[in-house]
Amino acid sequence: MKKFFDDIKNDIKFKSAGPGKKLTADTSSKPGGVQSSSSTKSHRNVPSEGSQRAGAAALARIEQHQKPKVHTSQDAIRNQVRRELAAAALVDKEKADTAEECKVPVRDPACLSVSGVYFTCPLTGATLTKSEREVHIKEAILMRFEEDAVEASVMMVHTFNKDKEKVKAAVDIISKYIENICKNPTEEKYRKIKLSNKVYQEKVRSVEGSREFLEALGFTSLLLPVDGQEEEEEFLVLLEHSPDSLELMKERRDRLLRGEPVRAQLDRQPQAFRPSPNAQRFELPPEFYNLTAEELKKEQQQRSDLVEKNAMLRTKAMREREEQRERRKYNYTLLRIRLPDGSLLQGTFYAWDRLPVLFAFVRESLVDGWQPFELIAPGSQKLQEADEVALAECNLVPAALLTFAWDAAVQADIAAAGGKSPALLKPELLETIQTLS
Repeated sequence: MKKFFDDIKNDIKFKSAGPGKKLTADTSSKPGGVQSSSSTKSHRNVPSEGSQRAGAAALARIEQHQKPKVHTSQDAIRNQVRRELAAAALVDKEKADTAEECKVPVRDPACLSVSGVYFTCPLTGATLTKSEREVHIKEAILMRFEEDAVEASVMMVHTFNKDKEKVKAAVDIISKYIENICKNPTEEKYRKIKLSNKVYQEKVRSVEGSREFLEALGFTSLLLPVDGQEEEEEFLVLLEHSPDSLELMKERRDRLLRGEPVRAQLDRQPQAFRPSPNAQRFELPPEFYNLTAEELKKEQQQRSDLVEKNAMLRTKAMREREEQRERRKYNYTLLRIRLPDGSLLQGTFYAWDRLPVLFAFVRESLVDGWQPFELIAPGSQKLQEADEVALAECNLVPAALLTFAWDAAVQADIAAAGGKSPALLKPELLETIQTLS
């Protein structure tokens, strides 16, 4: 084992120190190049001049067909993100052309209850539109390679790939590579990954970030001879195997297994408003709807028939099925909470967010959020904080006005003790309070 890696270190000429560069066998230092472990017993003859020329030509072909990979340099990152931004812009243009063809009327932004739906990148804190979030998160992950290549590659594996089953299969195989190395640290075969191997090609190579993770562990790309073949093949080889490095490898494997996708978080855009008779009026931007431009046009036509439809005699089951269909039309919901002094608190939510999320939002906006309170939905429906029910299932989409009330029993105890009524919204919300138009 030690002799094998000593031979590699002595016989391999590093052609480039940059990340992602392949290393090639130096056929000038030893006759016959680097020997595989199975052929070290028999001495290889010095190749003829013609054989050397043929080998050089084959090596050139291999190098010319090397698969490009994600680089971590600033320039490479910018180039990749620039391409993805261009692709995203093209998609946006196609959507805009479709909307123009369908002639969907666009509301005046000044009349909208909220300007749009926005997200926050958990890595940079940047505020993003829906079309910006994926490319921005990719860029933020790639930029992390300079700080922590292991963390960045784990993020790549779990974020860049949409098929969770493929990700799990690749992670399991990589974990098996590491397990075999740790259990058999002196076995040469476990420290080499042949990139043309069927399992690697089908299960690992297709998952973005998998090779970057292996290289972050210390695997190095080498071209090595293969028994029975004239041309050398690319391997990922782990040269170092000290006890400390093996323990570190296990820790990094665990990080890969625990990895989660990096997702932009919905910006709830908390906003306070002064008391207003327009509290129940909502004008929503197109992002709130889970509909295409053509479907929005049909939706407007259907609304014109609503009065006639409601006049029809329908069973309860029919009405419930129609309500379920209606709720599935929305991605988000805009909720306003009327406070005891008449002021309003507004926030954006996913349609499938559950009631505890709504209560937490309100509680975080209050000065005395620790005190118990109630939320009353339209129709005098009292919402229960402990109920794991989606907002859509409570008929709170695409927008609704709720009523806030402190717990009456607690307030009575506070009054009996001579206490004052609790303050409402936090100062930072009051500093930006607006008037509903």
